[in-house]
Amino acid sequence: MILHVPLGNYMAAVYTSGSDLRVERVIYRLVGVQPDAQQRWTRYLSSLLAFSLVSVLVLYALLLLQVNAPEPCGHKGLTPALAFNTAISFTTNTSWQNYPGESTLGHIGLVAGLGVQAFASAAVGMCVAVALIRGLIATQNGELGNFWVDLARTVVRILLPLAIVSGVMLLALGVVANFAGVQEISTLIGGTQTIRVGQWRPGSRSS
Repeated sequence: MILHVPLGNYMAAVYTSGSDLRVERVIYRLVGVQPDAQQRWTRYLSSLLAFSLVSVLVLYALLLLQVNAPEPCGHKGLTPALAFNTAISFTTNTSWQNYPGESTLGHIGLVAGLGVQAFASAAVGMCVAVALIRGLIATQNGELGNFWVDLARTVVRILLPLAIVSGVMLLALGVVANFAGVQEISTLIGGTQTIRVGQWRPGSRSS
């Protein structure tokens, strides 16, 4: 509620801007889309589903093959059923897991897999919200904008800046975030405990 005026106004300006940043134009060329092309709801939906399908397949393959990636931290790859469940979950922004990620996935699985999709799925959800708002105020042409433009702007202009600010705040508060492995420590009662040092994330079960 405190941030709705500056953040909401900024987001409205992002989605209604008539110009693109240089990095956004590079993304458009890499993806092969025309940023000026408007999309009706069918085209917008098909673009969204295509992006989500590719995201599911890439994450599914990454989770299955993580044992062959650098720094698997001794963890085994997920079973096909569990990898597919996780890929669907994180691509749809459900983020449901029936296993502790920090003791099951290596650095690549956590960062390039779950981390990226937790980020990208939020961007897709914001695009859906923007398309819904445009649909409510559309008049005759029924155009909802361009999904690829909305996605690029959401990531580059909104989510990345917010991630940088929140990341600096977490680091300032002493949250551990590195690529170290596990550490064996001695407890106060004389026992030992294995603690995963790197790649803390919200919802982590690490002590």
